[in-house]
Amino acid sequence: MFKGHPRGLIAAALANMGERYGFYTMMAILSLFITAKFGLDGATTGVIYATFYALIYILSLAGGVIADKTRNYKGTIMAGIVVMAIGYLLMAIPSETPVPNQTLFLIITLFALLVIAFGNGLFKGNLQALVGQMYDNEAFGKLRDSGFSIFYMFINVGAIFAPFTAVAVRNWWLRSNELAYNADLPGLCHSYLKGTINPEALASFEKLATKVSTTPVTNLEVFARKYLDTFVSGFHFAFGVAIIAMLISLVIYLVNKKYFPAPRKVLVTKEEEEAKSKLSAEEIKMGAKEVKQRMYALFAVFGVVIFFWFSFHQNGLTLTFFARDYTLLKIGNLDLSAEIFQSMNPFFVVFLTPVIVGLFGWLRARGMEPSTPKKIAIGMFIAAMAFVVMALGSLGLPDYQSIDPDMGGSPLMPANRVSPFLLIGTYFILTVAELFISPLGISFVSKVSPPQYQGVMQGGWLGATALGNQLLFIGAILYQNVPIWMTWSLFVAACLMSMLTMIFMLRWLERVSKD
Repeated sequence: MFKGHPRGLIAAALANMGERYGFYTMMAILSLFITAKFGLDGATTGVIYATFYALIYILSLAGGVIADKTRNYKGTIMAGIVVMAIGYLLMAIPSETPVPNQTLFLIITLFALLVIAFGNGLFKGNLQALVGQMYDNEAFGKLRDSGFSIFYMFINVGAIFAPFTAVAVRNWWLRSNELAYNADLPGLCHSYLKGTINPEALASFEKLATKVSTTPVTNLEVFARKYLDTFVSGFHFAFGVAIIAMLISLVIYLVNKKYFPAPRKVLVTKEEEEAKSKLSAEEIKMGAKEVKQRMYALFAVFGVVIFFWFSFHQNGLTLTFFARDYTLLKIGNLDLSAEIFQSMNPFFVVFLTPVIVGLFGWLRARGMEPSTPKKIAIGMFIAAMAFVVMALGSLGLPDYQSIDPDMGGSPLMPANRVSPFLLIGTYFILTVAELFISPLGISFVSKVSPPQYQGVMQGGWLGATALGNQLLFIGAILYQNVPIWMTWSLFVAACLMSMLTMIFMLRWLERVSKD
């Protein structure tokens, strides 16, 4: 698989796989950790989650500027690994739950997330840039696309196993304290301690407490505090796994650092700068009108993909809440956890990428391959269909208020929950949509961007992703305030509107991308 590629590719891929393993260990549990640790509602958790996810992309721009200015990509990447490890360490240090001072401990958690986001910004884009520099050599240039495909695959290999690790560590700690996992108990514990629990939910709480504890439960308040503290401490230790993953990435990176390329020489003298300007004027034969057309086309696509990321990245927020609240966490004799579903997307990415690439190749050989803008429009339609499946599967389910103990509700009984295959099928369809949009969108930006604005426009793509992520909290607000099927319907509408917008602009975008 690596034959013919630069020697540094496998090292970069393995370093990135380790980092992504740690990152997705955290992302699999983050929203559930926040609600269990602080007893916050879904809307507030959604704001925190969305802001963190947006910062991941916004700070990638800052990381790129730092590396570009210093011309020290290797050092910036290494600093990113270390900074992320520090952030994970802050998240991993156990503290009492329920927290004695919610404001103080929430600030500590938010600071830790900011540190992780900044470290990710130093690492993420710059490692990709380093991989790109490997293929600037003519000997490897023709293998650039396949090299990035290998690199992207390793990202998702790390992400597949991360949720299982988080679940294993959390459940191990529960067992060590003579307890067992139950997705409903953290909410019931907080509700009981706040005094908002109703008689029906109290009966469920007493029954579940007896079921998950191997020792007799004689005092529900003591049990509630013990279960919350143990449950959340397991999550703290899972964040510790991310530190180990960072250290492994750091070792791989340092051992193989000599195989990574040095950045191109920067022109520093006046004569060199003049020669550079002259060369640019000769090479970039593009009129102001064409530049404007290309920029308009790119901004139009950026505006469209905002709504894809707004919908797609619900996988770590409302779709995870749905797994916790409405999904039967059992397939036959196999017990599941809400976090496990986070492994579905990377699993499908790894195994569907060759299928999608092969399909495009088959169509290309017959002169039937759709243009990149058309592929993006098709991807939007596929994403809409994923949420149609969720909306249909959610018909008849009670509103969240009726099952939230903090609002006087009671968790759903297993017999009233939906099959886990509803979420698995949704993730399958969403992954197909992702493969039509994400890599092809980057390709479109690379192709259409005027030569003098390549970096800025790639930053624009990241900015659109960040804005879409910042809007994620809207889904969390709807999730707890409107019927569940209506929440998914919003994403259906967003994706269909984006598809129609792409279709409306299709001929223009195709013309611009061919110029």
